[in-house]
Amino acid sequence: MNKKKVHTQKAKKKKSIKDRARKIHLWTGLSTGLIVFIMAITGCCWVFKDEIKSFSDHYTTVKVQDKPFITATQAKVAAQKALPGKKIHGAVYGNKDQAIEVTFYEAKPKFYQSVFLNPYTGKVLHVEDHLSGFFAFVLRGHMYLWLPEAIGSRLTAYATLLFLAMVITGLILWYPRNKKNRKQRFRFIWKPTTGWKRKNFDLHTVVGFYISIFAFVFAFTGCVMAFNWFYFIAFKATGGTKDPRFVIPNSQITKKAAPKAQPIDELLPRLQAAYPKAERFELHYPTADTASIYVEIFKTTGVYYNIDYRFYDQYTLKELSTPSLYGAYKDAVFADKVIRMNYDIHVGSIGGLPGKIIAFLASLVTASLPVTGFLMWWGRRKKKALTKDTQEKPDAVAV
Repeated sequence: MNKKKVHTQKAKKKKSIKDRARKIHLWTGLSTGLIVFIMAITGCCWVFKDEIKSFSDHYTTVKVQDKPFITATQAKVAAQKALPGKKIHGAVYGNKDQAIEVTFYEAKPKFYQSVFLNPYTGKVLHVEDHLSGFFAFVLRGHMYLWLPEAIGSRLTAYATLLFLAMVITGLILWYPRNKKNRKQRFRFIWKPTTGWKRKNFDLHTVVGFYISIFAFVFAFTGCVMAFNWFYFIAFKATGGTKDPRFVIPNSQITKKAAPKAQPIDELLPRLQAAYPKAERFELHYPTADTASIYVEIFKTTGVYYNIDYRFYDQYTLKELSTPSLYGAYKDAVFADKVIRMNYDIHVGSIGGLPGKIIAFLASLVTASLPVTGFLMWWGRRKKKALTKDTQEKPDAVAV
């Protein structure tokens, strides 16, 4: 009797957990389904942005010449003529056959454009507006749902957080109560007589199970980018001890007369000699008298986690240290790497081309879950309405 009672209590407890999970899964799904669908579809489109643009952006490559590159100061002057009055963010120097990209960015009103220059002559090859075009449209949908940023960013952030709860509760609901149903939860067992409701249910549960790990990763990495508190917790939970912010150290202001040549112009040749295998260098011009020059050294095509962030006094070019986790990659510990890899994991580039293909397919399948889930809810709703109507009809006849 005692064993039977204990077994009954356990069964009731499991049923109670599943009932709660079902309610959470249902209402979070209904409230965020459309947002999750949009974010998943736009995520698919974004994954191969660099590969697609490389086929059409011919202005990014030039004919190699037996001449030195123009200096960072010359690139700044040439680009400023193309976009006078706009704030320069930095200049990207690549290989000998790549154009110099000078980026302009202003937060309010938002302005984000690039001027591409011939690295040997300084001639303007192209001006690109990063806030227009197909991929800009895709990114606005993914981040803001094409709404004003203040509204859309909050909606996508909290929808991503709720999606985490949906994945967890979905796994709780997926786990079958008895052994007979377990096979059905791992694969499709369809017969010619299997109806569309059963097929839709299997598509939601079976596909949902196999995609759950990817969906969880998408949601978790999305939350790290969307919420500062989530970012901080993820960093500290993995043992982070450095400053999690991006900290640019200050230069030491000197009273000496300014040299004829700009020190920043001497920095690129030094970096190219020190990092002969680097893919590209992004130099950021000092924004104030006390600011330092910070450089991003890209080592691998298509990924950002292993960038070296180096900082230099704008007057002496002395290298400066930073308390931030964003420093030289060789100094990164496990917690630093977790945060630095976050974006690359989110878009699948951490695994190269195969990783991107997996991210594309996983994102596409994730977009189907709100659809199949809604159809399940709608079918049950109609069934309940039909049952209620059938029960009421005899009473109506009697009256």
